Amino acid sequence: MRAVLAFLLTASVIQSFSQAAFLPDSISDATSRLSRSSWGQTPKHERPPVQDSYPKYFHEPNGDEALNHYDDRYHHHVLGYDEKTDTQVHLIRSYLEFFRKNGMETWLAHGTLLGWWWNSKMLPWDWDIDTQISVGTLLHLADNHNATFYNYKSDDTEVDPATSKSKPITRKYHLDVNPAIYVRMRNSGANIIDARWIDVRNGLYIDITAVAEIHPEVSPGMWLCKNYHRYRTRDLWPMRETMYEGAVAKVPYAYNQVLSREYGDKALVTDEYQGHKWSLADRVWVKKTPKEIEQERNDRQAQRRKKQEEKAEEHKDEELRRKNEQILEDEEERQRRKDEEKEKQKETAKHVKITDPDEAVVIEPGEAPS
Repeated sequence: MRAVLAFLLTASVIQSFSQAAFLPDSISDATSRLSRSSWGQTPKHERPPVQDSYPKYFHEPNGDEALNHYDDRYHHHVLGYDEKTDTQVHLIRSYLEFFRKNGMETWLAHGTLLGWWWNSKMLPWDWDIDTQISVGTLLHLADNHNATFYNYKSDDTEVDPATSKSKPITRKYHLDVNPAIYVRMRNSGANIIDARWIDVRNGLYIDITAVAEIHPEVSPGMWLCKNYHRYRTRDLWPMRETMYEGAVAKVPYAYNQVLSREYGDKALVTDEYQGHKWSLADRVWVKKTPKEIEQERNDRQAQRRKKQEEKAEEHKDEELRRKNEQILEDEEERQRRKDEEKEKQKETAKHVKITDPDEAVVIEPGEAPS
């Protein structure tokens, strides 16, 4: 199954031919490049501070895991399964369209890349959408596109509730760059996300993180984000052009190695996860029915009970074994003591002469009896 899937995915990928054309700058080179005429004006931002002096910039509503994936400024309620899926599809399509129109490179990362590996779609249980860019692109975003809004119009249609007629899907997105982008160390972890692409209707977002050659003199060709993810130049470039959720996208050159290092090989073969099962025939993750989920829960509970019973039985057997061993040891000890006592009695008898039933004469060794 994996071989067939990997072949289909590989066949759909168009490899970029010129690696040099797509190599981004290290952070120091990017900062310098922004100050030159190639990208226009002198950068608006200051040079990187040494310490992480910024408080947490992006905030999420307090609550469960689902709430951690909404931007607090635009969140109103937790979306249902279908609404979440629809929101995420147009989030990524609009994001890729924006980058393509502005001539900037971005690629799929983390769980989003894993979803592409399976079927060029998002993992339906995943609340995260993750993309990466080079630090040079990040600085360009900050200087030219920060705090802007993008009006998106899809070729897909939806029913207008006011008129009951079909109309093109239109959305509005907010691109927000974290002011702590120049601090390239993780520090407290409060600002590991460099930018966000946010749906202003409900607060769902794409996390954008940048990779940079933090120590090009010591570790050339080693690219890091602020959350300790490391990549070699040959892992990322030249990028492969492909399709994702119906839009042109890019993925790292060595995507298999990138995924295996981050998630392990098991993530590339496990076909049941988070209430979904993989349909090889349709190449989609199918949501399990409540009945199936309930049955699986009952099966897991039954398996746990069986293991507990087996463990309790093993414990009983072990206790019985230990008790039997103790009985044998005690019996052996009693027998040993009896044998020792008999030996002592025999030894004593050799040196005792009985002259009267009520009197015993002890004969010392070597003394002749009288």
